[in-house]
Parts: sequence; C-alpha cells; structure tokens
Amino acid sequence: MTAGTELLTVPQVMARLQLGRSAVYDLLRTRQLASITLGRARRIPAHSLTDFIRTRLDQEAA
Repeated sequence: MTAGTELLTVPQVMARLQLGRSAVYDLLRTRQLASITLGRARRIPAHSLTDFIRTRLDQEAA
C-alpha cells in the first residue's frame, strides 16, 4: 500500500455506493471489493472502491 492511501470504513462505502450494510459485506465476502482487516475493523482502500466501480461500469458497457 502506498503512503497516503485512504482507508474507508464500511459505513463510508455504504454511503458512497448507496447500499446497505449486508450488500457491502456481500461484496467483501465474494471478493468483488478488496479490503484489509485491522484488528476487528474492516477497511476498504479507496482505490479498491474506484477499481470496483470502474469494473462494474465496463461490465455494464459490454
């Protein structure tokens, strides 16, 4: 991870994607959205969220 990489909480990802908690955890569980665990806390690198959105847009356009 590069210096300055922003780590998002699950509630922050929920707000940005306008999805519920279980939907976000489903994305994490199926590894569609990358995350790291720090202790008991789950964090999503901001670039992973950007990559996820870009991939979904590309799938929709195909």
